[in-house]
Amino acid sequence: MNFPFYIAQRYLFSKKSHNAINLISMISVCGVVLATIALVCTLSVYNGFNDLVSTLFSTFDPELKITPRTGKTFSPNTDLFDKVRQNPSIDIFSEIVEDHALVKFKDRQVVATIKGVPENFNKLTLIDSILIDGEFELRTGGSDYAVLGVGLSASLGAGAAFVTPLELFAPKRFGKVNLANPTRSFNKRYAQVGAVFAINQPAYDENYMLVSLPLARELFGCKEEVTSIELKLKGGADLEKVKSEIIALIGSNFYVKDRFEQQEASFKMMQIEKWMTYLILSFILTIALFNVVGSLSMLMIEKKQDVETLHNLGADNRLIAKIFLIEGWLISGTGAVIGLTIGVALCLIQQYYGVISLGQTAGAFIIDAYPVRLVGTDLLTILITVLTVGFFAAWYPVHYLSKRWLDKV
Repeated sequence: MNFPFYIAQRYLFSKKSHNAINLISMISVCGVVLATIALVCTLSVYNGFNDLVSTLFSTFDPELKITPRTGKTFSPNTDLFDKVRQNPSIDIFSEIVEDHALVKFKDRQVVATIKGVPENFNKLTLIDSILIDGEFELRTGGSDYAVLGVGLSASLGAGAAFVTPLELFAPKRFGKVNLANPTRSFNKRYAQVGAVFAINQPAYDENYMLVSLPLARELFGCKEEVTSIELKLKGGADLEKVKSEIIALIGSNFYVKDRFEQQEASFKMMQIEKWMTYLILSFILTIALFNVVGSLSMLMIEKKQDVETLHNLGADNRLIAKIFLIEGWLISGTGAVIGLTIGVALCLIQQYYGVISLGQTAGAFIIDAYPVRLVGTDLLTILITVLTVGFFAAWYPVHYLSKRWLDKV
């Protein structure tokens, strides 16, 4: 065993002549343990909520989405997109027409986002799993149906059982505004409410309405143009590989976004919140490790006779300083190991048993218990942080006192 490490661990676990040193050392270890537990649990909860939000968006967002970099619409009937269709990893290729329109129901009217989708949209996404009223159908027997977000449904006062159709208005793409009769400047279509969905995301629940692709083309005056192309991959396909192949194929005039990029603002904000919390807790950890300075300084003074003995045996000041540096590092290292162990155990208990609930009433939230997910890189980051801060907390008293004290021993 390394000699400085052997002496340092003996000092750590041996009883000191002054109880204050034992007490301060114990407080130092406990402070590191609590700060480490807080870091593990907090980052794991953020990971859990990130997964939850990702799951919610995945019921509506496609795996890959192609949109133009400039302009609003483009033609999918080109050789490049024919090659995209022929990609063996793509299961569903869906043309989408999406824009804003005025939706009127009786005496209520709301500006909503109308999304024209193909009949197989329920195979492209998990739309069936989020329907709370009605069934997914867009065109049956010559009649058009709309699938509304729950917030939009409430704003209009319309539901799946209503007979009165929705009126959809969108300005005509070409031609001049008729000032004598402005209504002639709008395309008008009708659709029955077929179903209502709820994602628990206001951006969708309060604004979106799904209609058939032919109805959207008629409403927005798009003959063959689309606003986006949404793709579903076959099982086992490598999403990043397929994404790279499509980007290389269609060039720089289009965006190709996965689900995280489609909701970049939401996920980026969650990551910022996560790492800001990490910095705050790391600051608290730094404060907790200030106790190491006190305990290490007192220990060095107490071990004055031991230092004299080591000097007589031939140890130089550098070796003795290394002993006390390792001693301080062991305090933070011990706290880190204990804290990580307890933190991981608490997270696993919460993950499998849901001990801490989100509310007193079951079903009041999307999930009943706080979601958690342990990530190896987070645990490694926490360990490195604790050991790094612990090293500098130990280095200061050793460096300062060794100059003033060891030379006098």
